[in-house]
Amino acid sequence: MKRILLLLAAAVLFVGAAKNPRQTYIDKYYPLAVLEMQRTGVPASITLAQGLLESGAGQSPLATVAHNHFGMKCHNDWAGDTFFKDDDKEKECFRAYPTDEDSYRAHSDFLRGRERYKSLFELDPTDYKGWAHGLRRAGYATDSGYATKLINLIEDFQLYKYDTMTEDDLPAGTVASLAAAPATEPEPAAETVTERPAEPVRPKTVREVPEERPATPAVVLQPEDYKESVSLSLERPVYTTNGVRYIRAVEGESWASLAAEYRLSVKQLLRYNDLERPTALEPGARVYLERKKPQASDSTLYEVDQDGRTLWDISQMFGIQLKKLMAYNRFPANMVLEEGDTVILRKR
Repeated sequence: MKRILLLLAAAVLFVGAAKNPRQTYIDKYYPLAVLEMQRTGVPASITLAQGLLESGAGQSPLATVAHNHFGMKCHNDWAGDTFFKDDDKEKECFRAYPTDEDSYRAHSDFLRGRERYKSLFELDPTDYKGWAHGLRRAGYATDSGYATKLINLIEDFQLYKYDTMTEDDLPAGTVASLAAAPATEPEPAAETVTERPAEPVRPKTVREVPEERPATPAVVLQPEDYKESVSLSLERPVYTTNGVRYIRAVEGESWASLAAEYRLSVKQLLRYNDLERPTALEPGARVYLERKKPQASDSTLYEVDQDGRTLWDISQMFGIQLKKLMAYNRFPANMVLEEGDTVILRKR
């Protein structure tokens, strides 16, 4: 009889654990957190922990009605939809987003676009403790125990495992389904107008329009076949290829000047472009403003069109991470290619 009772108790505990709202939230939103980490460098564990804490595991009215998972307030410069609720004061104004994806993107852009969080992006991507304490020191929350709460959530639910994931590790179809979500506007500076420069970085909508091709195991591409889109702003055009944003350098620019212009550290900008140290920037060179994708959007090969190209050149041409191209093709980044060589752009 005692054994039966123990088994029943274990079954109840199992069912209760299976219905844990925090785990349900994690299972639902970790792909978004991983994609945002790949796009902006904000650790997925931090994003998930903040989402859990700020939204009550997705069950707060702010999250369910306004799709606001991170308690983002309106401030004076918010022109979108609003949601009012009592917080530090009565009837405070919070931002309302069309979708959960918009909320996650806005949260990442908020952290990346504020000077006071800039030092966090210098940390090791897996240093969730450094990020948690850094957020608290930078004033993200007034709660003195905020960092401890984030760390406890990360460790209790092993959220740190998501910090080493890539798009390849996500369930099939995740990237395609989320790519259809509308892009959010850039986050303006909340504290002062002078905290960040004019914001040409993210136009309202920048969408790559890929060429339709028959479903084939591998398509050999020439550079002109691989589409890029461009959105013009008052400052400079921002392009996308393979869903990744970049600009083209002009005469006299350096990695340091571009990093300052786009609110990034030099180290971060170099990492986005698969470089260990600054190089001379030729006019017209592509400079990616976010992390490149692990592979091309289609199952494709590229036929080298001229002698002298390297794998790094191809990675910049197609918006694909260099380390992934090296793995697919099994040759070093600086290997000089010849016209007619083929380069694999996608995991087979």
